Amino acid sequence: MNQSNKTGIVEQFVNTLMGVKNFNQQQSPNTSIANTKELDIRAVLVYTLGTILQILVMILVLLGMEKLVMLIDNNSSFPIWFSTLFTGLFFAILSIRSRIFSLLDNTRSRQTYDQVIRPRWSPPPLAFPIVWMIIAVLRVISSVLVWQQMNHQFLVLPLILFVVHLALGDTWNTIFTVERRLGAAVPVVILGLWFSALVVTAVYWQTNSVAGMTLSFSCVWLTVAAVLVFRIWQLNGSEPLYPLKINSY
Repeated sequence: MNQSNKTGIVEQFVNTLMGVKNFNQQQSPNTSIANTKELDIRAVLVYTLGTILQILVMILVLLGMEKLVMLIDNNSSFPIWFSTLFTGLFFAILSIRSRIFSLLDNTRSRQTYDQVIRPRWSPPPLAFPIVWMIIAVLRVISSVLVWQQMNHQFLVLPLILFVVHLALGDTWNTIFTVERRLGAAVPVVILGLWFSALVVTAVYWQTNSVAGMTLSFSCVWLTVAAVLVFRIWQLNGSEPLYPLKINSY
């Protein structure tokens, strides 16, 4: 098996695990060309409500997990480590596929990234799902440590902030990857995704220093990602930093 075949297999495995879809390079983006500078108020409302609803749903899921794990812990037929394993699997699903709780289109693809003008230093497309796989593992480890520190409780501030961070990341993906709103993606990645990662890491660190240190790598990557999104915006026309009203044909 030659090197290109091995690379292709690795890429297919990583993309399948992370839910990244490959589209034809000639396929048009999921938006029409905007010919106005008018703010798309409807898009702002959809993003806001979609994010809030996703957060509420995930908080309800945390509540359900708390009740379920309580039953497991109080049932002597389960080994003592079972609830920890079960919680780890839960955080793994949450970290990799939090978008299943979103009402927005959160299709993961390379389409936008492949088609826009990028800076020379930009990572290759395959780097993103690999790094996010690593971050997902670190999120699981750090969240389990916080959960243990909080006496097996899920409805606690650190974990609530964690699901808020995940929801903001999913909304950013809708804005940038799916709808290719390069201007609107800039403030969302900085004020939403990057800043929330710093907050979650700081709160995790206060709760359990090892958990905070474990999660801090995601802040490094998101700093790089935020700068990359900003440079892509600059190189592709510097449209206004808000969602533009677009024409559908």
